[in-house]
Amino acid sequence: MLSTERCELHRLKESDSHHIKKLYDNEQVRKYLGGTVNEESFKQRFHDMIHSPNKEYHWTIFNKRSQEFVGMVFLDTYHDGIHTEIGYQFLPEFWGRGIAREVINKVLHYGIHTMQLDKVMAETQTQNKASCKLLLSVGMRLEEKIQRFGNEQSVFAISGS
Repeated sequence: MLSTERCELHRLKESDSHHIKKLYDNEQVRKYLGGTVNEESFKQRFHDMIHSPNKEYHWTIFNKRSQEFVGMVFLDTYHDGIHTEIGYQFLPEFWGRGIAREVINKVLHYGIHTMQLDKVMAETQTQNKASCKLLLSVGMRLEEKIQRFGNEQSVFAISGS
């Protein structure tokens, strides 16, 4: 388990399906992630997470005090098949409180210092201004803008060296 000032990060497990489904069913959360998904698509995506070669680096996030589900964060293989990507989804009721920055900082620190990754990538739709701002605030730098998934994506990176 990883821990921040306000959150506990637990390794993703089968019984977390109902928590993760809240993210995939939420139109605000999924606005820049291709939209909400149907039941069959969710089951496949959740199966892929649980059975990922990097499954030990997928975490559910809970508020320490209330034990409310906050979201999820992961470190997994980036699209290039070489680097590691950080990805995240937070429920809207936790947006704007600095919780995402707190969690992302912790996971980036873990990736760079514990896993000894030389570089961590992040990709978000350029239109997702809040996510772009978040990634810059944790020390990532904009590397490039590309077209993927039918939209312009901003690709960020942070190096361990």
